[in-house]
Amino acid sequence: MSATRPIGCDPVTSTEIRRSTGRCLQSAQWRALRDDHRGRVDDLIGPYLRARKNGAKHPVIDFLFTYYSSRPAHVTRWHPGFGVLLEEADDYLVLRGYQRLDDTVTVDPGFLRSRAGAVGATAALLRATASRPARLGCFGLHEWAMVYRTTEKRHDAPLRLGRAGTDAVVEEMPLRCTHFDAFRFFTPKARPRNEAELTRDRQIRDEQPGCLHTTMDLYRACFTLAPLIDSDLTLACFGSALRARELDMRASPYDLTALGYDPVPVETAAGRAQYVREQSTIAEDGSVLRAALSQRLSDLLALSNRL
Repeated sequence: MSATRPIGCDPVTSTEIRRSTGRCLQSAQWRALRDDHRGRVDDLIGPYLRARKNGAKHPVIDFLFTYYSSRPAHVTRWHPGFGVLLEEADDYLVLRGYQRLDDTVTVDPGFLRSRAGAVGATAALLRATASRPARLGCFGLHEWAMVYRTTEKRHDAPLRLGRAGTDAVVEEMPLRCTHFDAFRFFTPKARPRNEAELTRDRQIRDEQPGCLHTTMDLYRACFTLAPLIDSDLTLACFGSALRARELDMRASPYDLTALGYDPVPVETAAGRAQYVREQSTIAEDGSVLRAALSQRLSDLLALSNRL
C-alpha cells in the first residue's frame, strides 16, 4: 500500500481525526494491546494454528478459514479500528488501508470512503436480521440435507447413523433452513423438502438471528471490512462463530467423537431440546455482537460523511 493519499481525496489531518474520535495511542500502549490480542487468539485456537502450519486438517475449525476465504492473519493481526491514531507504527503502512497522518499512522479516511457501499450494505443486512424474532426450530438439519440421497460427503468423517439412517432423519423431520449460503449446498433431492426456496436476492428478507450461520457471518463481516473494524470486535465475533460452528457439527450427521466433540443427536427429542438450548445461547450472544457491529458501522458511515 502506498503511504500517499489517493488522488481526488480531500486532505484530512490527524487533528480532524482526533477531534472525531479522541483516540491516540502511544507506542507502548498499542503494542501492549497488540500483544494481549495475540495471547487471546493463542488461548482460543493456538494449537489449531500450529497444527495447520504442519498441514493438518480439521473438519470443524477449517470451515471458518476455507469457506469464508479467511486467513489466520485476519484473526491474529491486531487492528485498532478506524479513527485511532498510532504513534511509531510505520510497520502498518505496508498493510492495505493505512496511511501516515502527520506524525502518526491511522486507517486512511479515503479507504473508508471507498468501502462506504460495503459498510452500508452490511449494516442494512444486520438491521434486517435483528428486526426479526429468532427461529430455533431448524435443529441444524442443513448438514443432513447436504448428504441426503447422495454417495458424497462434505467432510472426511463417518456418518453416525449410516447413509440409510441419515436419509431417514431428513424424511422424518421438516427442513426449515432460512440461510441461503447453507441452503445452496443442499442436494437436489433435499432442496424441495425445505419449507422455502431460498435465493441470494431474498437473503435480506430471510435472515433471522436464531440461525447459527447468521451468527458465524458476523466474523466474515468484520474481516472483510478490515482494517475499519477493531480487532476486539473481530475476535469476539470469531469466538462466537467458533462456538456456533462447533454446535453446527456436533448436531450434524457426522461422528466427530475422535476429535473430542460429543454429538447432539437431533434425531431424538432429547437431542433436539439440547440443540435449542445451545442454539438459543449462541443466538443471544450473536444478538449482542450484531448490535455492537451495527453501531460501529453506523458510526463509520457518519464519519465517512464528515471527514
